[in-house]
Amino acid sequence: MKISIAQLNPIIGDIENNAKKIREKAELAVKEGAKLLLTPELSLCGYPPRDLLLNQSFVDVMSEKLQQLALEIPSQIYVLVGTVTFNSLAHEQGKKNLYNSTALINNGKIYQIYHKRLLPTYDVFEEDRYFSAGNDVNFFILDGVKIGVTICEDLWNDEQFWGKKNYSINPIQDLVNEDIDLIVNLSASPYIVGKQKLREGLLKHIVNKYKIPIIYVNQVGGNDDLIFDGFSCGVNKQGEIIARCYPYQEDLIYLELEKNNKDLSSNYVQDLIDSEEKEIYQALVLGVKDYARKCGFTKAILGLSGGIDSALVATIAVSALGKDNVFGVLMPSPYSSDHSVIDAEKLVNNLGIKSEKISIQEGMKSFDFMLNPLFKNTEFGIAEENLQSRIRGTLLMAIANKFGYLLLSTGNKSEMAVGYCTLYGDMNGGLAVIADVPKTKVFNICKWINKDEEIIPNNILVKPPSAELKPNQKDEDSLPPYDILDDILERYITQHQSLNDIEKAGHNLETIKKVVKLVDRAEFKRKQAPPGLKITDRAFGTGWKMPIAYRLGITN
Repeated sequence: MKISIAQLNPIIGDIENNAKKIREKAELAVKEGAKLLLTPELSLCGYPPRDLLLNQSFVDVMSEKLQQLALEIPSQIYVLVGTVTFNSLAHEQGKKNLYNSTALINNGKIYQIYHKRLLPTYDVFEEDRYFSAGNDVNFFILDGVKIGVTICEDLWNDEQFWGKKNYSINPIQDLVNEDIDLIVNLSASPYIVGKQKLREGLLKHIVNKYKIPIIYVNQVGGNDDLIFDGFSCGVNKQGEIIARCYPYQEDLIYLELEKNNKDLSSNYVQDLIDSEEKEIYQALVLGVKDYARKCGFTKAILGLSGGIDSALVATIAVSALGKDNVFGVLMPSPYSSDHSVIDAEKLVNNLGIKSEKISIQEGMKSFDFMLNPLFKNTEFGIAEENLQSRIRGTLLMAIANKFGYLLLSTGNKSEMAVGYCTLYGDMNGGLAVIADVPKTKVFNICKWINKDEEIIPNNILVKPPSAELKPNQKDEDSLPPYDILDDILERYITQHQSLNDIEKAGHNLETIKKVVKLVDRAEFKRKQAPPGLKITDRAFGTGWKMPIAYRLGITN
């Protein structure tokens, strides 16, 4: 029996076109002789639909479209479609009135509907806000093959693999108890660095444990701050990856399930990405491309300072949108070094993008004049420094508004963490491209970009980072060196280590206290930042739920 994986990039809420895409993939699969087509979790509406699910008409339209799609699908093929269904017993049970479901459709009929059993509530996931958990063991029989159906998290509760049990039930074990021949997992699993190796490690572990092959189908594409990398795959009874889709793009591949030995075979195996830098870069390119496309933008604008962060964002934008659709603005001040302007101009030439140079000196003088009655007899300080950033931010927003460009902000995760950024200035924008990329990793990615030719001017890679808001300013004047800062941030933010544990790792306690205090004080800024593309398992986005007004006293 031939089985097809449709790795899809839906637009959230665009039920009509998402259904059209499923139908088109089914028609292609039929031409190749496929009997079953698999689509990702919530493929009909896109994942995550979030509070769109609170609109009953949205769910009603999905139900109607599912019925119509069943009529339109070629009769030769069965299709598993991710959808949302109503829980008719919700009020009796005191539960949510929706299920995260998958429907088996064929020849005008909806044969069966299967409900997701494990609902994640960690990081970016809030599924118990919308859904009830399914209770049934989900499977069907097709051409004498017993196929178990799981939806994303249903796969992720193997106590032996994790060393702990996260849920009271294990849907995989329940399927094994039903003598299943094949397990399919329909997912919308967001990207984080190195996650595919973890996924495949889990898949291989489950196959080796139960001797049942698995087909894993993942969504692909960017949806707001989340990036879905795809990498759908199949694992045979020997625990071997025998099929793998292309990452970061839609794909349609085929596997054979031998009816005699109930095992999978295929020759569609794409390689894993060979470096972390390349993996992150491609993910960010997809994130920018889809954010622009799905929000209706064709062109992007950003400020070019001659620094490494804006250089990386500009390079990503060109890869995502094309050089003719990226506009860079150089905005030197009296404190900008000559080499910063030269470096920015060289980057513009290397990328082949359009640019404009607008000096902010006259704007600075105008603000000095207007504020002089209040600011006279005071020393130049943070307020004046931030004004420069806000003048630049205003210019960028004005150009973006005038011409309908998407403004990309260029701050990195290290800066966002400690508040080394200016509200209504360099934080302005519709998308924060590298807000989850630490400064040290920014350097590594830029060096990877330059591995074959100099795209980012070498001087940008070697000069000390500086905001250039006052004479001879360097980031290290007010921050620890970035290798130290990033390690402290990783331990405090991601690993949730105590100050004592971070000190035991070799860091100075006073430096740790300073960094932690900066992180905690900057929460109000992060709440007002544009969405930032997520590449780590602890990003300042939808999964970050910290209060602004709080006091722990841990740095006293």
